[in-house]
Amino acid sequence: MANAIVLCSGGLDSVVLTHYLKKIKKIENLMIVFLDYGQGALEEELFCVRKLSKELNADLRIIDVKWLGKISTSLINKKIEETEVKDIREIKEEDELISWYVPCRNALFLLIGLAFAESEFISKEQKYDIYLGIKYEGELQFKDTTPEFLEQMNKTAEFCVQDGNYKFIAPFLQKDKEEIIELAKQLGVDLQNTYSCYIGGKSKKDGENEIPIHCGICGGCKARKKGFRFSNVKDVSVYENQT
Repeated sequence: MANAIVLCSGGLDSVVLTHYLKKIKKIENLMIVFLDYGQGALEEELFCVRKLSKELNADLRIIDVKWLGKISTSLINKKIEETEVKDIREIKEEDELISWYVPCRNALFLLIGLAFAESEFISKEQKYDIYLGIKYEGELQFKDTTPEFLEQMNKTAEFCVQDGNYKFIAPFLQKDKEEIIELAKQLGVDLQNTYSCYIGGKSKKDGENEIPIHCGICGGCKARKKGFRFSNVKDVSVYENQT
């Protein structure tokens, strides 16, 4: 029986990854690990992750790492007021990454996933690998979303555990956003139940359904819009700002 721990933010990439593991890789035991680090989009992300967990019958663990948000320099961890929207629009391209970068986030999250994997092995003798949804970002990308980062973290993992031989795996590492969106269509993933916005704070009712609203101007929203634009899939996302 296959097992997997998925680090899932409720974002497009990690939600599609979870569906991919369940439907393509036929992994039966899925543990979704969600990290609460005081992000502005916490409620919207949790909304999507809880829906995902219920849909795929996956175990959901919500982990409190709010201390990371308290030391973070990222706009992800700042309350964005309406009057600051103009400032976000005017972030220069060379400052885009550092404006949204959370210190050591992916490395910390991987090690938390590794701790869960080792715990399951020690207590139940069940082997779990740890999956994350990092992907190809082009020339301008966070350092902790690269093949080199993943390779080094796997080397580190060998010395972090007593036993188990765990792996950090990123199946989408060489995929563009548009490829992931097209895969989502093939897998029947409702992309309205994914959230890419770094700011968060809004949702709307559509009949009995609640739909999270994207700001449309942050780095996450820009990447989401671009992915849909270059894919063959209609963008069903709701954006507060269209440009």
